[in-house]
Amino acid sequence: MIDSKKTKNSPSRFLSLFDLFSYTQLKWLTKQRRDFCTGKKMGGTMQSDMEKSQSTSGLSRRNFLKGTAVAATAVVATTGNSLAADPAKKKHVITGATDVVLNVNGKDYTIHIEPRVTLLDALRNDLNLTGAKEVDNVTASGADTILIDGKPVLASSRLAVECRGKKIETIESLKKGDDLDKVVNAFVTHDAQQCGFCTPGFVMATRAFIKKNPHATEEEIKKGLGGNICRCGTYHAVMQCALALTKK
Repeated sequence: MIDSKKTKNSPSRFLSLFDLFSYTQLKWLTKQRRDFCTGKKMGGTMQSDMEKSQSTSGLSRRNFLKGTAVAATAVVATTGNSLAADPAKKKHVITGATDVVLNVNGKDYTIHIEPRVTLLDALRNDLNLTGAKEVDNVTASGADTILIDGKPVLASSRLAVECRGKKIETIESLKKGDDLDKVVNAFVTHDAQQCGFCTPGFVMATRAFIKKNPHATEEEIKKGLGGNICRCGTYHAVMQCALALTKK
């Protein structure tokens, strides 16, 4: 018969129970680790996923990439053959400075420029037409507004070589001798300028808008001239100028 008091306090009895628990726990952890490594837990291994994908889809990543490369090569070859068969589709590429003819304010000018030169730089630096102003490099102010084939365009947003064969109008064209265009006269009458730096762009934008919308309302004028910014804040005077022009 075992003495309960002795059994309870027996070090050998306590160690044997602890060892049994530790062995059981270690065995369970070993099984979990084995299952994880063989892909039975946590969704399986990468290898098992690849095998499953290949068995179900029939298309491996390697074969997909091979097919894509073949298709791309075929497209390039077809395009090249098409261009070779039709030389008219080939575009002339300018690689250096060249002579460009621009029709500005009714006259043809030949200038020698690089393809990267903007229309604004060509007007100001090569033709000495400085009415259009350079304010920033993000074409957000509208101070460089000119007309190309009668439509308002930001000169800094166009390359000069793109404007060959087009009719370009700058604010310098609005003076014929001592006579000023009616839009210029209206800006003077209504004092629609302060520092005057943005005025050329406003004048050209207003001229194009009024010509297209001769009976525009105030709201239509606001939208039509919304691409031009006056940092002095003389918008009210510009509005009065445009409204006066629509009533004539």
